[in-house]
Amino acid sequence: MSSGSILPYFVSGIIVKGFGRGSKSLGIPTANFPEDVVDSLPQDFKTGIYYGWAAFEGEIYKMVMSIGWNPFYKNEKKTMEVHMLHEFNNDLHGKHLKIAIMGFIRPERDFASLADLINEIKHDIEVANLKLNTTEMIEYKSCEFLTFS
Repeated sequence: MSSGSILPYFVSGIIVKGFGRGSKSLGIPTANFPEDVVDSLPQDFKTGIYYGWAAFEGEIYKMVMSIGWNPFYKNEKKTMEVHMLHEFNNDLHGKHLKIAIMGFIRPERDFASLADLINEIKHDIEVANLKLNTTEMIEYKSCEFLTFS
């Protein structure tokens, strides 16, 4: 079974400190889920880049996320890194995040350079933004999982 058949998929957890690469080397900050949340994904959930909705502090934001090993960085642990399409000026660590994973963008892969990785992430953000603007996707913004606290 592919992850496409189990979407949308809903996840919630407390934001933990990641590797610090999102903000520092990529300029694309992420909110990271703890290991127990990553480990609770179904075994057949494909690694890759996804789009969906994120509920954070009473607001709903578009998001793009990476689930996997981040081949460019050769991670030894599988991660779930969420980039919300919003600029936050405060530290998000320790706060509760709920997400609705709506669709798959692409499999994860390695890149020849950091610049190539950044360009691909920016493209992923554009794809997520477009896909989440459809009527079908916008309806999920008000689903009970995201709006019920």
